[in-house]
Amino acid sequence: MDLTQGTEKEKNARSKKMMLWFGIGSLIMSFSALISAFIVSSKQRKDKDWLLNYELPDAFLVSVGVILLSSLTFILAKKALKNNDIKMTTIWLLVTLVLGIGFVYSQFEGFNQIISNGYNFTGPTSNITMSYIYLIAIVHIGHVIAGLLSIIVVIYNHFKQKYNPNNMLGLELAANFWHFVDLLWLVLFLFLYFFRDII
Repeated sequence: MDLTQGTEKEKNARSKKMMLWFGIGSLIMSFSALISAFIVSSKQRKDKDWLLNYELPDAFLVSVGVILLSSLTFILAKKALKNNDIKMTTIWLLVTLVLGIGFVYSQFEGFNQIISNGYNFTGPTSNITMSYIYLIAIVHIGHVIAGLLSIIVVIYNHFKQKYNPNNMLGLELAANFWHFVDLLWLVLFLFLYFFRDII
């Protein structure tokens, strides 16, 4: 596809979508590096430094359900906008925002559960395994917060009536990023959950 063809609006939309995918690609590489470091560290572990039978907090599992549900509500918001149903678009966007905040809350609940099990991020009660889990989750939360900010911008623009069935670019970009961070957490959770059984 020739990116120089089409109207200015079409070219602008293509360039913004391409920038988003470049950003997502760089995030994939960043988290791949974190996972690789986790794997390498586990292979070079000393027994006292690496927790073999670690348990993920129950709140992390809850957060998987919450964030996947938020992807569904974002899809419903987009579908409602395509049908020019302003009221339902508003409702589903607000539900998505609440679920996103709920995800962040459940992550911090997970940290509290880890601490209650006697493991801190640093210090004498820390270990390499849990420090990596903290780090992976915290970095992901940072990107979820970026996604939440984009949802807030979308909601603001929606109230300003900037979107309609023929102009959904901002909402589509935010939705694509949100679906990415949702899928990313699912992948990270499954990796951390099943990796403990193969080390």
